[in-house]
Amino acid sequence: MNKNQSSDITDIQIARLAYIGASIAALGDGLAAVAAGLALRSLEKANNQNAPYQSTEVDDLQKQIDYIINELKQVKKTMR
Repeated sequence: MNKNQSSDITDIQIARLAYIGASIAALGDGLAAVAAGLALRSLEKANNQNAPYQSTEVDDLQKQIDYIINELKQVKKTMR
């Protein structure tokens, strides 16, 4: 393996790490949004507001959490 090939492999590894890091950061942002939504829902529930809306909101948040978990699984597969 010559110096150019070694450099290309290193560049690929760096790009792969950057991709994984960006994916994890994006998922973290999504998780933060879900957490903020849960906090909001909790506050609304404490004030007994919009009870039917909250049920829909909880379902939507659960779908978002499931999506984020699936994305994390895909990132994990990419790392292997």
